[in-house]
Amino acid sequence: MFAPGHLGELTQIVPFEMVDEVLAGTRSVQRRVRRLPSRVVVYLLLAAGLFEGQGFGQVWARLVSGLDGPGWVPSSSVLAQARRRVGVAPLRALFALLAGPPAGAVRWRGLLVCAMDGTTMSVPDTPANLAAYGHQTGSHGGSGYPLVRMVAVVACGTRTLMGAAFGPFRTGETTYAPELLGCLRAGMLLLADRNFAVKALVTAIAGPQGTGADLLIRCKSTRPLPRLENLADRSWRSVLGGVPIRVIDAQITAALSGGGHRTGHYRLITTLLDPRRHPAAEIVKLYHRRWEIETAYLELKSTTLGGRVLRSRTPQGVDQEIYALLTVYQALRLAMADATTSGGLPADRAGFTIALLAARDQVVHAAGIIAGTTIDLVGRIGRAVLDSPLPERRDRSRPRIVKRAISKHRAKGQVDRTNHQATLTIDVLTEPELTTAQAP
Repeated sequence: MFAPGHLGELTQIVPFEMVDEVLAGTRSVQRRVRRLPSRVVVYLLLAAGLFEGQGFGQVWARLVSGLDGPGWVPSSSVLAQARRRVGVAPLRALFALLAGPPAGAVRWRGLLVCAMDGTTMSVPDTPANLAAYGHQTGSHGGSGYPLVRMVAVVACGTRTLMGAAFGPFRTGETTYAPELLGCLRAGMLLLADRNFAVKALVTAIAGPQGTGADLLIRCKSTRPLPRLENLADRSWRSVLGGVPIRVIDAQITAALSGGGHRTGHYRLITTLLDPRRHPAAEIVKLYHRRWEIETAYLELKSTTLGGRVLRSRTPQGVDQEIYALLTVYQALRLAMADATTSGGLPADRAGFTIALLAARDQVVHAAGIIAGTTIDLVGRIGRAVLDSPLPERRDRSRPRIVKRAISKHRAKGQVDRTNHQATLTIDVLTEPELTTAQAP
């Protein structure tokens, strides 16, 4: 019997041989002839990551819609048993094979710029999920869906995934972060927010026995750091957790198109110690790229998931579904990177929604599964991206407010919700005296 397992054009990035290899390596190959071989189940799970608004029965219907003949229609119980039989390990191994930057990834002064941050994903409110993951507690009495906490490292520019770790919500982001150190190496610059400015983590990444990667992290402006040496670009040298660092205090002013301005103070710490090779003003501008991981999470949670809760009602199913979602996101990002590199388009002008819709069409039509005799690095997904590039990024500013509140009542007070164009001015601050405080 023909087994309709595929991922449309993305099958060229996740080929049959790769899936067979991870199934064999995780001992997940079926032990007898089945109507749903393990390979087909893996592709069904990956396709479900493209059609997150559909049940697995509807995903199956889309897999077979472009094939000849009525075929066999599995019941929901058969699909559930097949998912349990395959388990989590093959999807975890598949994501590990695909994770990493694409060829020709964007670099800054020879460094691959990456960002680390955390997010949460909602899962069905079942006793098993609640016991495994937990949920928020506090003023609302612990209501709401159970939450999975995830921390990832994303390559800025292409927004490809370097690695991801997830688990119970009650575990903090800095606890998951050490699980991702294996994806860091020399020649990388890791951007992170204030939550990751932890001595132990800084030492693990950039210390003598660390990964070799460099760091650029924001920390609290009031954090005591010894001022060991003032530098020509107004930054100064210090030490954190035994790691030599450079501290940059900057004031950023955004002049808004509607009049008025906003001013913020940033304190950045970095292991890039040479002010001539890495000037302070350029480092402050570069830190803005950290927001690209927030955009990647938006693409996963809003564009792909549509703000929905995940499907799976068991912890094993949740883990399996998340790894499938991350794998298909990575495959889609790799296809986009191939297109922008070949077409000479900046990576940040590739539209994720356009690529996602094109990938869904390819699955429904069962098109582009096998590469032609002439290798096409762009493909239909890539051509759709190149034909409709996003506009160039503009400097904009808006207040940190909830755009769509849970309550229908108006928020108290007058809130400016306009998304203003802004002109940014960066002033690197300095202090005249040199302190000799003890290193922390």
